[in-house]
Amino acid sequence: MKSKTETDIELSIVMPCLDEAETLGICIQKCQNFIKAHNLSAEIIIADNGSTDGSQKIATDVGARVVPVTIRGYGAALIGGIEAAKGRYVAMGDADDSYDFATLMPFIEKLRAGYDLCMGNRFQGGIAKGAMPPLHRYLGNPVLSFVGRLFYNIPIGDFHCGLRAFNKQSIMALNLNTTGMEFASEMVVKAALNRLKIAEAPTTLSPDGRTRPPHLRSWRDGWRHLKFLLTFAPKWLYLFPGLVLLGFGLIGLVWLLPGDGTIGNIKLGVHTLLFCSSFVLMSSQVLSFAFLARLFGVREGFWREGELLKRVREWFSVETGCIIGGIMIAAGAALSVRAVAYWAEQHYGPIAQSNLMRLTIPAVLLLCLGLQSVFTAFFAGLLTQPKPIKVLH
Repeated sequence: MKSKTETDIELSIVMPCLDEAETLGICIQKCQNFIKAHNLSAEIIIADNGSTDGSQKIATDVGARVVPVTIRGYGAALIGGIEAAKGRYVAMGDADDSYDFATLMPFIEKLRAGYDLCMGNRFQGGIAKGAMPPLHRYLGNPVLSFVGRLFYNIPIGDFHCGLRAFNKQSIMALNLNTTGMEFASEMVVKAALNRLKIAEAPTTLSPDGRTRPPHLRSWRDGWRHLKFLLTFAPKWLYLFPGLVLLGFGLIGLVWLLPGDGTIGNIKLGVHTLLFCSSFVLMSSQVLSFAFLARLFGVREGFWREGELLKRVREWFSVETGCIIGGIMIAAGAALSVRAVAYWAEQHYGPIAQSNLMRLTIPAVLLLCLGLQSVFTAFFAGLLTQPKPIKVLH
């Protein structure tokens, strides 16, 4: 049975901390003032990531609870703090005095209204002069936020705001596990993929009060965010590029297989045909990754299986893939034999290269596509196998 103290706590405010002695006490005081002003049942947790400047003592001296987190990283610290939180709701914010914890009430009201996650929006609330580097303000945050909205259809204007609040049970169910700065993206992306209710509230950003440089590294951490956004969006990473490649390749094949073509004064022949066939081959590989990535995501619980994926999975079985692949391989082999026969007709001597390449190029393409089909079908079959059932002895 849970203790009365644990069941009565509505809000846990979690701050990741790594050598924040200059500003930690100020942030804790602001949190305490906020809690008192709104008469909340709340606690303040400092998720310490190995501070060596006395941050732990500062926190305990003013009444905060320190949770040591040995695994280094922004995400690791927050995961440790969230797991230790006793509140129904958790608010997280940096300990550098850049966020105004006094503005948390709109976040809490959203959660009380049934939202699972409420994001802060610094662009709506206001960014003080010098609070955000121009690179982040005009390129990094807008671009990454746009990519996030495009990929995941989330109406959030500030994907990487460090001040946010959420229902602990809902977020814990997402099994967040990134240890670095990309944790900020992981939370929003997985919340969207699991169809949690997401809202946002305006918040302000002030220059942080530290004299040392921030832990954030612009290009490294920006890439980590973008990499995460791409990894969990197989439709954008694989499907759409694959379809574009397939379209260009098929148009070129249909156009140039019968003979050379021209665009203005430019003559296109078998060498262009070779590139078009490579587009089709690359597209088949990319599209197979799209299919397999979606299956893997369903298996691991990253997202739910859509109706279209279900139909494709049921149709493209191991047997279907082998039949399609076998037909392609047989057709490729037949064209290869025809190419050798054509060479034999020329008594194995000099031949018109363009005529021969119009046989060999589709032959090689069909052989590769056939093999790809067979192996993709078997891999898909592996991913759709039921997970092992753990038997208790």
